[in-house]
Amino acid sequence: MSDMITADLVDLDLSADTKEAAARALAERMVTQGRVTDLEGFLADVAAREAQMPTGLDGGIGIPHCRSAHVTEPTLAFGRSAAGIDFGAADGPADLIFLIAAPAGADDAHLTILSSLARQLMNAEFTSALRAVGDPETAAALIRGDEAPSAKSAEDTSEDTAAAPVAASTGAAAGKTAHTPDASAADAGAGGASPEGALTADTAPPAAEPAPAGAGTATGTGSGERPFRVVAVTSCPTGIAHTYMAAESLENAGREAGVEVVVETQGSAGFARLDPAVIAAADGVIFAHDVPVRDKDRFAGKPTVDVGVKAGINRPAELLAEVREKAARGEASAPAHASAGTPVDRAGDSTEGYGTKLRKWLMSGVSYMVPFVAAGGLLIALGFAIGGYKINKAPSVMDHFLWTQADSWGALLFQIGVVAFGFLVPVLAGYIAYGMADRPGLVPGFVGGAISLTINAGFLGGLAAGLIAGGVVLAIQRVHIPAALRGIMPVVVIPLISSAIVGFLMFVVIGKPIASAQKGLTDWLNGLTGTNAILLGALLGLMMCFDLGGPVNKVAYTFATAGIAVSNPGDSAMKIMAAVMAAGMVPPLAMALATTVRGRLFTQTERENGKAAWVLGASFISEGAIPFAAADPLRVIPSSMVGGALTGALSMAFGATLRAPHGGIFVVPLIGNPFLYLLAIAAGVCVTTALVVLLKGLRKPVPGSTATDPAAPAATAPKEAKQPIAA
Repeated sequence: MSDMITADLVDLDLSADTKEAAARALAERMVTQGRVTDLEGFLADVAAREAQMPTGLDGGIGIPHCRSAHVTEPTLAFGRSAAGIDFGAADGPADLIFLIAAPAGADDAHLTILSSLARQLMNAEFTSALRAVGDPETAAALIRGDEAPSAKSAEDTSEDTAAAPVAASTGAAAGKTAHTPDASAADAGAGGASPEGALTADTAPPAAEPAPAGAGTATGTGSGERPFRVVAVTSCPTGIAHTYMAAESLENAGREAGVEVVVETQGSAGFARLDPAVIAAADGVIFAHDVPVRDKDRFAGKPTVDVGVKAGINRPAELLAEVREKAARGEASAPAHASAGTPVDRAGDSTEGYGTKLRKWLMSGVSYMVPFVAAGGLLIALGFAIGGYKINKAPSVMDHFLWTQADSWGALLFQIGVVAFGFLVPVLAGYIAYGMADRPGLVPGFVGGAISLTINAGFLGGLAAGLIAGGVVLAIQRVHIPAALRGIMPVVVIPLISSAIVGFLMFVVIGKPIASAQKGLTDWLNGLTGTNAILLGALLGLMMCFDLGGPVNKVAYTFATAGIAVSNPGDSAMKIMAAVMAAGMVPPLAMALATTVRGRLFTQTERENGKAAWVLGASFISEGAIPFAAADPLRVIPSSMVGGALTGALSMAFGATLRAPHGGIFVVPLIGNPFLYLLAIAAGVCVTTALVVLLKGLRKPVPGSTATDPAAPAATAPKEAKQPIAA
C-alpha cells in the first residue's frame, strides 16, 4: 500500500463539520498529489456513492469511497476530526475518516489491498492506534502496515492482543477455509502487520476472547461435536470497503461464538466461488448485500438470513444467532431447481469437462438472446396481425404516423420488433463471451456479433464470434502485465486488443465461410418440402419431448428461434417454429387429460399436478409434465415422444407458421392455418394420453393414497413444474 497513501494525504486536524466538506478537504490533497484530475467530477462521484448508502460505520469510522474516471491511481487519504463528522452511522459521528479513490478500471491487486484496509478497520487495536498517533508520517505508516500498532497506543486492547495468537490457531482449526484468504489479504495490505492479529482482534471485551479460543472446534454444538457451520456472501454497490468489512466482522463474530464462518466476498476484484462441498456442509447461510448475490441458487434449501451489508458489519452476532435459531426451527429457503440461476452464473466450474463448459457458454448466450427473440417476434407478429402482411413495406413511423389509423400502429409495432431483432446476434455473441471471460468478454463479443450481422454471417457467425471473443480475452488475461499497465487493462487494453483481433478474424479470415454456411442453411430450410419437412417436424417433436426442458429440448428450441431471429424469416423457418411450439405443448396437456379421464391410475398428488398442467401446457411450458416423468419415466417419456413427433409432423404437413417464439394458445391468432395447427396439437395429446393410460393400465391401478412408490418422487416434483422456462 506504499504508493496509495503518504504523509501528504493525512490530515490529523480535519476541521470540516460536514461529510461533504470532509470529502472535499481530503480530495484536495489528492488533487495536489496528482492523484485526482477533476476535483468537482470526483466529488460528484463520491456524492453519488454516498447517496446509495451512508458510509458511516459503528465505532466512529467514515469511509467515503467511489470508483471514478477522474482518479489516476488507487489512492487513500486519511483525516482525523476532533469534533466528529456525521456519516450516517447509528452510534454517532465519525472521527476517523478514510477517503478511498479507485480508478474506474482498477486492477485486482489494488482492489485487494483496499479490501485489506477495510478488514483492518474491524481491528480495534488498529483504530485505537490511529486515534493516538501524533504525526502524519506515523499515521501513514500504520495504514500502510509499515509500522505495527504499539501497545502504548492501544493499551485498552492489550489483552486482546495477547489472546490473538490463541484465537488465530482456533480459527485455523475451526475454519481454515475462511482463515486462509483473510491471512493472505492481511499480508497483501498490512505489510509487516501480523495477519493473525488482523484476523482476531476486534471490539469484544478482552475476557470474552479466550473462551471460544480454548474451546476449539467443539464449541459449536457441544464437546466432541463439530461446530455450527455458516457460509456467507457479502457485497456492496462499489465492492471496495463494506464488502470486506462485513466479511471480517462476521468472521470475528463467528470465532467469538464458536461458529465456523466461511465468507465469499463478491467485490470489485471479482470473487472466487465457495467450494460446493463447503456449502453442502453448512448449517446456515447469511447474505449481507446491497447488490444481487451472484449464483444464489447454490445456497438454496438452507436456513437463510438476508440483510443489507451494513447489518453484517454492525450486528454480526445477531445474524449468527438468527441463522442458528432458524436452523433449530427447521426453516429453510426454497430448494434450487435444475433450471434456477443463469447459465452465466453457473459457467466456469474448473471441475467440469470442456464439453460441459462449452454447452454452458452457448446456453449463456441463448438465455440472454431469447427475451429479445420473444419481444421482437411478438411485436412483429402483432404488427402483421394489425397492419396486414404488407406492413413490412410501410414507411418509417417517424415520417408517417396517424393516431387513428390501425396501419400506423401495426407499422409501429413491426418497426419496434425489427429494432429488437437487431440485437439478437450481438447479444448472443456478447453473452457467450461473458459466460467464458466475465465482463471483459462483453465488448469484443458484442463487436463480433455486430460484425456478423454486417457480413451476413447471422446466427452461426454470432456463435463463432462469441467463442472467439471469450477465448481471446482469456488468452490476454494469462499474459503477465507490468504493474504500471494493470490499471488500464480492463477499460482500455483488453477491449482494444480483443476487439481488434475478433474484428480481423471475422472480417478477413472466417467471416466469408461462415456467411456461406449460413446462406446454405437458410436455402436448405427454405427448400424443405413434402416428406423431408414432415420428417424434420417429427424429429424436432421427439427432441422437444425427450427431456422436457432439458438440453435436448433446448437444442430444438434454439434451432427454431434461430430461424425466425431475422426481420423477414422464410416460410420454412416459421413452419419449424410452429412445429416446435406445438410439440412442446403436448406432454403437459396429455398428462392433464390422462389424470382427468383415468384418475384412478394416478396418485392424489399427480391428479393435483394435472390441474396445473392444463395451464402450463396451454402456455407452452413443457416442464408441466416433469412431475409425471419423474414418477414414471418409462411410461410417460416414450408416450410423450410419440405424441410430440406426431404433432410436429402434422404441423409441418399442414403448413402452419408462427412468427412468435412463445405464447402457446395465446398467440393462436398470429399462427398461419390456426385450426389445422390446433388439430395437430389435439392429435398428439390424444395419442400420448392413450399410450400413458394403456401402459399404466397394464400394471395394478394406484389407489388415491400416497403410500406407493411413484408418489414419492411426484410429491417433490410440482415445484419443478412451475418454472416458466421456454419449451
